[in-house]
Amino acid sequence: MSMKELDLLKKDWKKNNTFEQVSEVDIYKMLHSKSSSIVKWIFIISILEILLWTSISVFFNTDDYLKKIKHEELNLFFEILTYFNYAVILVFIYLFYKNYVSISTTVSTKQLMKDILKTRKTVQCYVWYNLGMVAFSMMMGFFMAFTYNPEVVTLIDKMNNNTKIMVLTIGIFILLIATFMGLFWLFYRLVYGILLRRLYANYKELKKIDL
Repeated sequence: MSMKELDLLKKDWKKNNTFEQVSEVDIYKMLHSKSSSIVKWIFIISILEILLWTSISVFFNTDDYLKKIKHEELNLFFEILTYFNYAVILVFIYLFYKNYVSISTTVSTKQLMKDILKTRKTVQCYVWYNLGMVAFSMMMGFFMAFTYNPEVVTLIDKMNNNTKIMVLTIGIFILLIATFMGLFWLFYRLVYGILLRRLYANYKELKKIDL
């Protein structure tokens, strides 16, 4: 049911006080169903997202690059980082599923409101974690290239004698990081932001009923 239909239902509720209790229950059921559906989609999208990044990592395998720079400690570091990242994401997916079950089974208006706020907070933490991991991975990538890649190190040694080229190169790398971060932020803003706004709209309607 759309928000326009919800407004019409609320108007009818206000006009006809005789059926006030029935209308209130109907509105709660509708908001409950909508909230449950939104959280279910958050759970599904998070699973699709991890499958997408896993598929991309398969096509852009970094093992050959790590072998090329001949530093075994980096192989171990990135292997641990990969397992840690997957573990954290799986924890978030479990929390999304748990939130979905909680919202689907609750019968209390107050508890549903608490579960909605809890879900919003979990999703926000998930988004910020992913953005932080993207920023960290990009900085590590540039650090490795500047420190361990012989070709890049040689190029940097040559640029050290030319301040303008060095400043320009650093500026380009900063711009690249900012651009990629902006794209990832936009992706999460569109995918999860829309769902969170709808979820919060349900919360505000439930708050009116509770009052």
